[in-house]
Amino acid sequence: MEAFGQAQWYFAILALGTALAVPIAALPACISQGRAAAAAFESIARQPSVSGDIRANLIISLALIESIVIYALLVFFLLQGRLPSLQQIIEAAAG
Repeated sequence: MEAFGQAQWYFAILALGTALAVPIAALPACISQGRAAAAAFESIARQPSVSGDIRANLIISLALIESIVIYALLVFFLLQGRLPSLQQIIEAAAG
């Protein structure tokens, strides 16, 4: 495989990873946030006397879940910076 072909594959895989990083992290986080909120509301409905403790634990849990998506967004921006610009791709393809 020639050098241009290897670079082309590298940037294609890097672009694919960049495009899929945030959605892959966000989908499970959204599902788990929904489940956590549903469980918290159900617990508050069963025992209204401890609603303050449940609410505090829910907020902490949601913040920890959301931090995973923020880390994925950070990785997205780091990988995005590694991709070449469109002008560089055109120049490399032209030879």
